[in-house]
Amino acid sequence: MAALTIFSRSYLSSQGLGVWFIPCSVVRCFGAGIRSAVLSRHAVKAAVPFPGAKSFSESAPGSAAGPGAELRVHHLEAELAGIVVFGINRPQSKNAISKNLVEMMSKAINEIRCDKNVRTVVLRSEVPGIFCAGNLPMPTIAVLDGAALGGGLEMALACDIRVAATSAKMGLVETKLAIIPGAGGTQRLPRIIGVSLAKELIFSGRVLDGTEAKAIGLVSHVVEQNEAGDAAYLRALSLAREFIPQGPIAVRLAKLAINRGIEVDLKTGLAIEEACYAQVIPTKDRIEGLNAFREKRLPQYTGE
Repeated sequence: MAALTIFSRSYLSSQGLGVWFIPCSVVRCFGAGIRSAVLSRHAVKAAVPFPGAKSFSESAPGSAAGPGAELRVHHLEAELAGIVVFGINRPQSKNAISKNLVEMMSKAINEIRCDKNVRTVVLRSEVPGIFCAGNLPMPTIAVLDGAALGGGLEMALACDIRVAATSAKMGLVETKLAIIPGAGGTQRLPRIIGVSLAKELIFSGRVLDGTEAKAIGLVSHVVEQNEAGDAAYLRALSLAREFIPQGPIAVRLAKLAINRGIEVDLKTGLAIEEACYAQVIPTKDRIEGLNAFREKRLPQYTGE
């Protein structure tokens, strides 16, 4: 699978990949986000990503669509319906972050962030041995099957969950180049693994493997790499399947409450939680959940 090299930090911040996004159908959006864009769509038959998935569709911006596109967006089907896979595909530059790639990601994110049918986004690389990954209202999982160095790890840090293979390599190595992490690394890493350890890793530019990353809480799951090099990707899909049956509005608002609440004091955080809870009360999904419980059947949530 894949990695990312350090390149053009300013693109990440200027395009708004790190801003908060809130479910459009539930509560109003805050602040500046990604500019509006319309994607052209086309459906193609492709190789089955893993057993059980019959096919998936692919969408990409305009003329960039197709096998040679730098970003390919796969909408999985069958029992994996609701999972969208962002595949970074820049083999010629080892998935270095370019302006064009960030613009494509911005457009793709803008298209799906208010799509009630999208339950989880998996971010992976389609370049063997290399990774690259924004912030969406639904759960996001970063797949680390190869190297994620500098900007690659910073993009993974922006995701909710990180899954790595034991052979993965990751680190914020910018100080080796006499610069600092400039795409959120100095802010997100301390929040994930603690201030002192984050300083140690950034000051030293140390590179960790998947097992070491799991030991310090940098990744949530670590798996032995397989011959195909996609062990972390398969684990991420398995994890995403656990999210699909849950109420999508509830999941998005839970993410919002956690993300907002962690930045403030407990009293304010509890107020944020209360406000988010109030948003699920009038939803059709809440009624469906109660009815399903009473009727002893599985709920059929629609995101309304």
